[in-house]
Amino acid sequence: MKISIITVTFNSDKTLEETILSVINQTYNKIEYIIIDGGSTDNTLNIIDKYKNKINYFISEKDQGLYEALNKGIKKATGDVIGFIHSDDFYTSNIIIEKYASEFLKSKSDAVYSDLYYVNALNTDDVIRKWKSGEYKPKSFYFGWMPPHPTFFVKKNIYKTHGDFNLNLKSAADYELMLRFILKNKIVISYLPEYTIKMRIGGKSNASFSNRFKANKEDRQAWDINGLKPKFYTLYFKPLRKLIQFF
Repeated sequence: MKISIITVTFNSDKTLEETILSVINQTYNKIEYIIIDGGSTDNTLNIIDKYKNKINYFISEKDQGLYEALNKGIKKATGDVIGFIHSDDFYTSNIIIEKYASEFLKSKSDAVYSDLYYVNALNTDDVIRKWKSGEYKPKSFYFGWMPPHPTFFVKKNIYKTHGDFNLNLKSAADYELMLRFILKNKIVISYLPEYTIKMRIGGKSNASFSNRFKANKEDRQAWDINGLKPKFYTLYFKPLRKLIQFF
């Protein structure tokens, strides 16, 4: 099983090298590594050039943001499975991709997800939040559930069948994609009960009350786009689940 890993980056020279090393040091030997850069003007391109022999595909050009860049990566990916690791993130060990491959083979699933640590941007040993996904149940989305997007590995044929990220959404395109794949089209998913990724704290949708309000508005759009109807409490449960992650 060949696994494509996509990193999207833009002016990320402070963190990108750690991301790259966490991919190229994986023990799994059938990894295709793709980096999509948004036209960086800092030292990002020099860092990428340093590891060019370990990178299968790279492009640097302006784009419309994270989700368009991810779509570019999906189109270039030739692996059986596609996963994402962003330029602020890194794997918790060098056997993570091996564990994903094993879970895909064992479960025969269309997608595999796991757990994620949010960490202090300056001290990545300092865990701020723990996003423990838990097993998926048919009604999970109605209670605000979703797995952390960077832990969500999906077979390429699912993207071919059900589409990629909706660029009309700015902060909830990952949520919409999961609703579309899992709840609407009922792909088969499997849970890997392990913290596989460390993400530096400071996501765009959580940066302010205003951004959180916009994100909630887009969450509702994600249901509407798919012809799905949330419960009256669904979109309240989603941010509440984030609060629980601090304890």
